[in-house]
Amino acid sequence: MIEQIKTYDNNVLAITVIDGFTETDEKFYQKLFEDKIEKGFDKVNILIKLDEIKLSLSSTKAFWDDTVWALHNYKKMGHLAIVAHSKILKALVPIDNLFFERASAGRLERYFDVSQLDEAFAFVEQN
Repeated sequence: MIEQIKTYDNNVLAITVIDGFTETDEKFYQKLFEDKIEKGFDKVNILIKLDEIKLSLSSTKAFWDDTVWALHNYKKMGHLAIVAHSKILKALVPIDNLFFERASAGRLERYFDVSQLDEAFAFVEQN
């Protein structure tokens, strides 16, 4: 299930994934993102908190569809903060930055431990 952690009137989207990530959650997230674009923002800064996710309750199809959607909408994404407590995610973020470096003008992805949530908010709230 996805919930908004905070709501913003600007280009920031802050969500948390609790328990599983399903196809319904994927559609809800995409709608939140598209609402920001429809309000006239060229890029959306995103904070995703994943420390409560349970992969056993998540849909592989939802993850795959979300990945494909993200690749199609990559240029509309601004800063991305991944908040979790995961050595795997912490290692993947620098690889993402390296892989997308050429297409990432003005965009940065950063990993934050759950204890750094305030820093993650400050990161995505930058203009």
